[in-house]
Amino acid sequence: MPIVTLTTDFGTQDYYAGALKGALLRRNPDLQLVDISHHIEPFDIVQGAFVVRNIWQEFPEGTIHLIGVHCVYSMGFRFVALRHKGHYFLAPDNGLLTLLFDEIDPTDVRTLPTDATRHFAVKNIYADAVAHLTSDKPFEALGDFPAPLLQRISIQPVITPGRIRGTIIHVDNYDNAVVNIRRDLFEKTAGDKPFSLYFKRNDPITKLSDNYCDVPVGEQLCLFNSAGFLEIAVNMGRAATLLGLKVEDVVEIVVE
Repeated sequence: MPIVTLTTDFGTQDYYAGALKGALLRRNPDLQLVDISHHIEPFDIVQGAFVVRNIWQEFPEGTIHLIGVHCVYSMGFRFVALRHKGHYFLAPDNGLLTLLFDEIDPTDVRTLPTDATRHFAVKNIYADAVAHLTSDKPFEALGDFPAPLLQRISIQPVITPGRIRGTIIHVDNYDNAVVNIRRDLFEKTAGDKPFSLYFKRNDPITKLSDNYCDVPVGEQLCLFNSAGFLEIAVNMGRAATLLGLKVEDVVEIVVE
């Protein structure tokens, strides 16, 4: 039973997500559809890439990942298919795929046939592509080689002697603030040395926790989450709201 994951900014109060599922199942009723999220912030390709980056490898090879975030409909706009490590990704060519993967082999990319004159065109574009991929037709026959994909470069931490300057890249459902500083970078820079994590005008955090409950309820903490990113949280609280944090805010680690 072919697996298809769905990550979109369509929401669930309208008909868009349901119509997409219907179009997929009408072409192949045996599909196993897995909702990742339909609540990506509208047009937020950074959040969309972050979510997909942290789920796709949990699925078996052969899974098809549909990404419907910031699907602009205009003449010349493209939707593309990418083959990567045994998985397939269908996405608009808006920079999301270049945020998702550091390196993309252009021979593993195809342009999907598009009719920009139809409302909600992505529904049929994706449904036709999934039907193709699940009927043992070759990937190469999906479409033509595209021109180079639209490039978006993710913001990277700035490292100076004794300091790491990072950026909040995501606020999750629990209002935890995720920072673009990974554990390996932190350990390479700070090691076992004392540090202070500064953000906004809040008191710095000076200890790395293993679990949210390492501090009393209502107190702030930092830890590395399951995806390996630094996270600012409040035990049983809403860190972003309480601490005034939002995406693109700068945080800084100072190593003593």
